[in-house]
Amino acid sequence: MARRMKANNQRQLIADTDRTSPITEQYRTIRTNIEFSAVDESIQTIMFTSAGPGEGKSTTAANLAIVMAQNEQSVLLIDADLRKPTMHYTFGTQNITGLTSVLTKKDNLEDAVIKTKINHLSILPSGPVPPNPAELLNSFMMKRLLESARQLFDVIIIDTPPVMAVTDAQILASKCDGVVLVLSSGKTEREQIIKTKDLLLKSKAKIIGTVLNNKKIDSGQYYYYSNQ
Repeated sequence: MARRMKANNQRQLIADTDRTSPITEQYRTIRTNIEFSAVDESIQTIMFTSAGPGEGKSTTAANLAIVMAQNEQSVLLIDADLRKPTMHYTFGTQNITGLTSVLTKKDNLEDAVIKTKINHLSILPSGPVPPNPAELLNSFMMKRLLESARQLFDVIIIDTPPVMAVTDAQILASKCDGVVLVLSSGKTEREQIIKTKDLLLKSKAKIIGTVLNNKKIDSGQYYYYSNQ
């Protein structure tokens, strides 16, 4: 049975705290575009990654999970960044058990999942940082975990490390129905974008779009999504 989230230390997520914000509306646009990209087949497992660190992929994944849950879809947000996990900080919960404890058979998925205060949204934190992240993510247990999650949730959103840093994202890319690449305006270099895209495609990833954040227009910051 899923556990409840702690109330303390939760970070503020705009899709939850300000539903009328222009930024929240852009997250809804991303949600809609992902739904429209699934013309011939269902996109149930969606991986978020970036070229390098600090480009907003984890924030984007968390806010998108919220707007999908607000659409009354049952959503599981998985923190698969086993090297520098952040989702337990974002949602103010413990990180004693999670993805790694399920992959090492110390817990089952349903017991490790944590229900958030947001209706229809649950998270699976990373769990203890392992010595072999890539091996765990490439294991049979990871495949089995995703199969189980598909039976329990409408949408599974997976936050992964940057592509240029380690191979973890490439490993998971082929296991997901779609990949969204998050870019930061003025930070992500063109060469990095091209190389990141090439690495994902070599991993047989289905890139369904990109999100450009921190792009200032007039008085606000907006997030834009484009199909590949």
